[in-house]
Amino acid sequence: MKKNIKLMVLLALVSTIYSGICLGYAEDRKGRLGVGYSNQLKTDVPSLSLKMLRSKTFGIQALFGMDTSDNGGYGLGVKMFNLIYDEPQLNFYTGFLAGMLNDRQHGTDNTGFQFDATLGSEFSFTGLESIGFSFEFGISINKVDEVSIETTASNMLVAGVHFYL
Repeated sequence: MKKNIKLMVLLALVSTIYSGICLGYAEDRKGRLGVGYSNQLKTDVPSLSLKMLRSKTFGIQALFGMDTSDNGGYGLGVKMFNLIYDEPQLNFYTGFLAGMLNDRQHGTDNTGFQFDATLGSEFSFTGLESIGFSFEFGISINKVDEVSIETTASNMLVAGVHFYL
């Protein structure tokens, strides 16, 4: 378990060092707040998402979702991402997500965590530059009932859609 967490952190650090070399002509969203949704937390509760590029290569995202029903729960996460390659309507990035989870199933209250290391892309269409659609894939280590290491893939309906103010 500790080896896997160290591997994920190492992958995130290597991608951080490598990233940012080819940036220059993608849609410039630096300093613009993206408001939208994401369904990447393992509680299966859709999350509200805030996303912002802090510089040409580094961004941060906050996720929060909750369901107050008997079989609901909540999730809270922070994702850091680094742009590694861009095209006119497309950015490729690496991301690292850390989250806290709570899932109520069958009357039990289970808390846990989630760590994801992913590669992904956010794209927009010509004429709709303020809307970003994302997809991602990578590795997830999470615990709600038990520790699970799994591959993960999120299409744009799961990874999220953001409107940039």
